[in-house]
Amino acid sequence: MKHSVSSLCRVAVISHDVKVANTTANLESHKSAISQALQNGAQFIVFPELSLTGYTCSDLFYQDHLLHSAALALCELAEIIPSGIIAIVGTPIQFEGKLYNCAAVLEGGNVHALVPKTIIPNHHEFYEARWFVSGDELPEGAMIALETTSGTVMECPLQSRIIFKSGKLSFGIELCEDLWSMIPPSSLLASQGALLIANLSASNALVGKEDYRRSLVLMQSASTISAYCYASAGPSESTMDTVFSGHCMIAENGVMLAEDSALSFNTKIVYADIDIDAMLFERRTLSRTQANISDIFDIYELPPLHEGTFQELKRYIDPMPFVPSNLETASKRCQEILNIQAMGLAGRLRRTGMKSMIIGLSGGLDSTLALIVCLETCSILGIDASNIIAITMPGPGTTDLTFANTNQLAVECGIILREIPIHEAVSLHLKDIGHPEDDHSVIYENAQARERTQILMDCAHQYAGIVIGTGDMSELALGWCTYNGDHMSMYGVNAGVPKTLVKSLVGYYASISKDPLQSILNSILETPVSPELLPPKEGAITQRTEDILGPYVLHDFFLYHMMRYGSGPRKILFYAHHAWKHEYSMEEIAHHLRTFYTRFFSQQFKRSAMPDSVKVGSIALSPRADWRMPSDAYADIWIAEIDSFLQDF
Repeated sequence: MKHSVSSLCRVAVISHDVKVANTTANLESHKSAISQALQNGAQFIVFPELSLTGYTCSDLFYQDHLLHSAALALCELAEIIPSGIIAIVGTPIQFEGKLYNCAAVLEGGNVHALVPKTIIPNHHEFYEARWFVSGDELPEGAMIALETTSGTVMECPLQSRIIFKSGKLSFGIELCEDLWSMIPPSSLLASQGALLIANLSASNALVGKEDYRRSLVLMQSASTISAYCYASAGPSESTMDTVFSGHCMIAENGVMLAEDSALSFNTKIVYADIDIDAMLFERRTLSRTQANISDIFDIYELPPLHEGTFQELKRYIDPMPFVPSNLETASKRCQEILNIQAMGLAGRLRRTGMKSMIIGLSGGLDSTLALIVCLETCSILGIDASNIIAITMPGPGTTDLTFANTNQLAVECGIILREIPIHEAVSLHLKDIGHPEDDHSVIYENAQARERTQILMDCAHQYAGIVIGTGDMSELALGWCTYNGDHMSMYGVNAGVPKTLVKSLVGYYASISKDPLQSILNSILETPVSPELLPPKEGAITQRTEDILGPYVLHDFFLYHMMRYGSGPRKILFYAHHAWKHEYSMEEIAHHLRTFYTRFFSQQFKRSAMPDSVKVGSIALSPRADWRMPSDAYADIWIAEIDSFLQDF
């Protein structure tokens, strides 16, 4: 699929093969790298510090000929930059008898501005203060005239406190040591609206420095909620005293999108598609601002970026964003989630003075996870597992498999299990309200769910305990629960866990368990997701949730991007297609997204009345904390955008 997405900007970070003090050769290497970047759809290009001359020219920076040739090379390079494409290169600039280490902003044939470095290193192997002065020494409103090869003059501002705006994208610049300072310029730039920070750097390769540099870039991008584009000079700089790293990084809000840290003499280019709208949403949500520093940055307007078309994204789209993808850390993450769930429940039991946990155990994934959380809670509180009272309530839809798994699970976990069949109670209730028992409509289904909830609530009083909610976040999002039935409990331990993550958590617990418990849990993992409210056929489950709602992997994907980044239908479809195109067609994805929006809006009334529950991740649907929404809002414009996207597809 080739499609334009206005909120995406393709960034290219380059560490080129530099020839020290040879501006002619360096100009050609810039042109070659830019040509390659443009062929790959780059809209924003960043080179290293002093890229036109080389960072390691030392006292050659005193030579007028080097400075003059660098200025000519800069103007010639600017001429090849198309409109709507931004390239930032490094060059020395002489102004009123002082020398500045600058980043030049090029676009549409022009040098639009020169941004000087403010923190000048003068320690260990770095002696920049011998040649350069800080941009803070510039007079306010400094302008510089650059003479081109044709003899014309190009005038542009020379100042450190400047933010550039190009359509949706606002960006700022800092150079190398600026990032390592106590208060980096990027922190102030971001507080005044810069969404992207370009860092032109010359950082050398030392033992342990690569990891530290990476952590610095990641943390700065996270704390400023920005895209941080870092380009370092590489080993083709002089190796007389040190080797430069050539480290290239593109991070977005604490996540590394692209990186190349290999030592190489060859030109390297890394690409990533940064999501402007995602960062704007995060800033609107968190409202991080810096007080009392308004009006200290000038705003420079640039033409809007050339709108890119993205056939192949330079950005990883995780198909299962809720599920830990790193195998090395997955176990640690799963245990952390279980600890949060269990600690939430333990806190509720301590506050109420109760020890008994009443849980409806069905042999399905959700109730199994809730039981695991109860077991972990017993460990935290130092109480016996017999304080967990599981109630199995076989009804018209219960199968032999789930019933057997329930009984075996209870035995292996050492909990109390009570069997309370609901056939007669449901039959009597349907008779009382005049509903035919062979009419298997939603009335038939809900009568079972509410009967089970009534039993659990009354048993909670019998045992002086609380009813543990088993419903998960995906079910809450889609309203896949019976109002005042399985929708209700006294504390929900799974409400912050989406269905895809439920499966991972149960799988993790199975992996650290021994047989026969491990085999039972694996059997539960292999059982189709079902509420088991309709009679089985030949002993098998007939009501499969995903046959009705659609795949949970897609619904969880939709939920994540809508809640985490405020993405609309167009972007969700675009991302979902890239993540799931080998499994589902665009028409299938769009169909399921319609279902998602329709149910998400219409079922808000259930979330508005949901019980207390524990939050475990960045997304939650509690009406008291994370998600406030009127129960009578309309989904029409969201559905309309799905149709509009399909027409353009």
